[in-house]
Amino acid sequence: MNIVKRNLIAALALLPLALASVSAKADDIVETAIAAGSFSTLVAAVEAAGLVDTLKGEGPFTVFAPTDEAFAALPEGTVENLLKPENKDQLIAILTYHVVSGKIMSADIAGKTAEVDTVQGSKISVDATDGVKVDNATVVMADIETSNGVIHVIDAVVLPN
Repeated sequence: MNIVKRNLIAALALLPLALASVSAKADDIVETAIAAGSFSTLVAAVEAAGLVDTLKGEGPFTVFAPTDEAFAALPEGTVENLLKPENKDQLIAILTYHVVSGKIMSADIAGKTAEVDTVQGSKISVDATDGVKVDNATVVMADIETSNGVIHVIDAVVLPN
């Protein structure tokens, strides 16, 4: 009886820790990008485009997220120009071209090629036959799960046709 009592007390003592991990809410796409620290340009662009609430929404979304280095590789002045209020529509078009409705994990597309509909309305080319390419960008880190989707980090900014 003494062993049973000790086990029960031990189990009850650990219960709050177990419940805390179950009820902990994962960060959404925007919070995850901010926390990563390598997407400050993307986050600034999402804010300037007024897309924060959308990307914090229910989703699920798949986001091909260019790093700060990817934005820096654009021709000089491009980012600053896109962030101007008068270019908001163009910025929205570029950013939503990086977003697909639904949660697409790398295992879902491994070994396949596809033309996938983006939130922007165009199709984006995905080639997962040798690594993963999204248009002219390479996925450098895949399957960062969030509470409302998944982020795949890419090494270039992709532009709609």
